[in-house]
Amino acid sequence: MSLKEKIKDDIKQAMRDKNESRLTSLRMLSAAIQRREVDERITLDDTQVLAVIDKLVKQSREAVEQFSKGARQDLVDKESRDIAIWQVYLPQALSDAEIDAFVTQVIAETGAASVKDMGKVMNVLKPKLQGRADMSQVSGKIKARLGGA
Repeated sequence: MSLKEKIKDDIKQAMRDKNESRLTSLRMLSAAIQRREVDERITLDDTQVLAVIDKLVKQSREAVEQFSKGARQDLVDKESRDIAIWQVYLPQALSDAEIDAFVTQVIAETGAASVKDMGKVMNVLKPKLQGRADMSQVSGKIKARLGGA
């Protein structure tokens, strides 16, 4: 079963359970997936669906930060609930040590020697780490390793 089918099944189950908050979050996720499919005129595979979920989670984390600064606990709770629901579909997050191992391995594979080679390293790492690591954190680790920090 593909990730999109799993999400659709979970939407149906949330309707049966009359779980409005879960249903709203899942519909928002489904709409984001559908919007990307329509915009790009493609059918997303599981990797691309993970990228959409990852983007939504990242946006919600940033929103939580802003709502916290604005003392809007009701909105912080809503965004946090959305994040918890969406993270179920993401693979297990990698530890810092695992990310470092991937970075070291790919730098050796690509023969990257300076920050100019960072794009090559990111192109190899992105599909491997999508949804499992914060790519801005990975980028920082690559830059530090290649001497750009």
